[in-house]
Amino acid sequence: MTETFTPPTRFAVPGRIAVNERVAGRWQTATLTEIRRETPHAATFRFAVPTWAGHLPGQHLMLRLTAADGYVAQRHYSIASAPDDAGHVELTLDHVAGGEVSGWFHTVARPGDRVEVRGPLSGFFAWPGDRPALLIGAGSGVVPLMSMVRHHRLRGLSVPLRLLVSARGPEELIYAREFGAETTPVFTRRAPRGVPVGRLTAAHVAPLLAERPPGGWEAYVCGSNGFAEHASRLLVQAGQPVDRIRIERFG
Repeated sequence: MTETFTPPTRFAVPGRIAVNERVAGRWQTATLTEIRRETPHAATFRFAVPTWAGHLPGQHLMLRLTAADGYVAQRHYSIASAPDDAGHVELTLDHVAGGEVSGWFHTVARPGDRVEVRGPLSGFFAWPGDRPALLIGAGSGVVPLMSMVRHHRLRGLSVPLRLLVSARGPEELIYAREFGAETTPVFTRRAPRGVPVGRLTAAHVAPLLAERPPGGWEAYVCGSNGFAEHASRLLVQAGQPVDRIRIERFG
């Protein structure tokens, strides 16, 4: 299915994010320049894409690998980097058991390797920074949300932003070194001494909804099907309008 998205070019934030739709629709060569380990099972892959059209926080791209025998594998991946990182994009990939693309990246890929990318894609989950954002993610679902956090910091935005992120334990918390006061981690299996263990509950969500900044929250939820349903249910129960909940699912 072909996706069409005509993004706005102005937002109520300092500066401007402009996306060239014509460029975004064609395949481009991306050169892997850096690999950073995030957790035992996840790593960030940084690519140089000189003609990248720009993106909005929350968007994703299509990545294509072509083997020597002509076999082609394509996957959609959320963009982790902020829009202001001109000429570069970063993807954070879990090493999925049996995954041919994630397996290649985690076991074969080296700086200098080239792949093809097309995008950015999808505007539904995008957050340009023009309204208060309440972000809720689990596992690698934090990837597009991190693009939003980075955008918020780099632009010095005053609009409120909060992040609730769920992980099995501290060692599996992607981007742990980057989180600040805007982030509340929730650990479901293992936690540092004195930190409760358990899944995301109303007790985590309700205080954030009670803050209610001017105009209310725009909520972004990203994670597995089960997590997305659970988190969105908690939001609705806490008073978040259904039409102001954006959900990105995987698995």
